[in-house]
Amino acid sequence: MLTHPLASRLRQLKLSGMLLSLENRAAQAADGQLSPTEFLALLLDDELERRGQAKFSRAMQESGIEASKTLAQFDFSAAPQLNRTLILELANAGFVGRAENILLCGPTGTGKSHLSHALAFEALKRDHSVWVRPAHRLFADLNAARADGGYRRRFGRLCALDLLVIDDLGLRPLSPQASEDLYEIIRERYERHSLIITSNRALHEWPEMFSDSLLASAALDRLTHHCRTIVIEGQSYRQRGRRKEEAPIAAPAESL
Repeated sequence: MLTHPLASRLRQLKLSGMLLSLENRAAQAADGQLSPTEFLALLLDDELERRGQAKFSRAMQESGIEASKTLAQFDFSAAPQLNRTLILELANAGFVGRAENILLCGPTGTGKSHLSHALAFEALKRDHSVWVRPAHRLFADLNAARADGGYRRRFGRLCALDLLVIDDLGLRPLSPQASEDLYEIIRERYERHSLIITSNRALHEWPEMFSDSLLASAALDRLTHHCRTIVIEGQSYRQRGRRKEEAPIAAPAESL
């Protein structure tokens, strides 16, 4: 359809995507005796759907969400104490609209990161702006932005996101500067935008992550005010999988 008489006009209007379905829609209009208005509506719906898909793909790529970490792929049977009803409720992303936070705590390998990515994916599907970043990378990027003059822009972007996911907080020690950055992120986002934070530290250990006790108190007071704290217990998925692979195969019984 690149040589269709309308091609140049559609390109001028930045509607060249319509060329992909123009022939099929024209045949459908002829067969179904559609009015010009109905025919145009179908073409516009096609264009809106293509733009929506392209926008979502760009947002997904920028977000840092791992596409394989969805709720459909999460093994709830491996975390029987987890409130599945609550997780499915959170998947509606209503907490984002209410600027509530979610804290996911528990040992390494119990699915905290998977759940955070899955909830972020559900929020992205509902047209919320979302970023997922490991804690060490987030603070390293902010520190690098100070050196190249981009700190204000980077920090402003973090504060304006509808949902920011900070993964594996406390896995590595926080420098005094990172502690201050974390406090500022929490303070700026408080009652404006949502945070999801995952950590293998129990909540009572979180003050130890900060370089200053007053800073820790102020940060955690805001962070936990409008918040759901979910503790996931159990064994590591990865270690369970390794043990299954290493399990000896029983020898066949000898025939008598």
